[in-house]
Amino acid sequence: MRIAKPLLLVSTPVGLAMGLYEAFRLAGGLVLLMAAMVATLGAAMGSVIMTIRRERAAELAGSSQADGPFGPPRQRS
Repeated sequence: MRIAKPLLLVSTPVGLAMGLYEAFRLAGGLVLLMAAMVATLGAAMGSVIMTIRRERAAELAGSSQADGPFGPPRQRS
């Protein structure tokens, strides 16, 4: 996992750029449609990630306010 994550973070954009270049060589102007599709999928993924992070932050903020400054109240038996 230590090697795989940085490798994927580097190789994915490089592969995407090479793919767009080859698409331009083969199909010319149709690469604009491919780039638009990639941008749309990237925006959709970014939107989902932002929503998840926003909801998680709201959940954590709500639970910490309800618990009080020293954590959740202890139940006495």
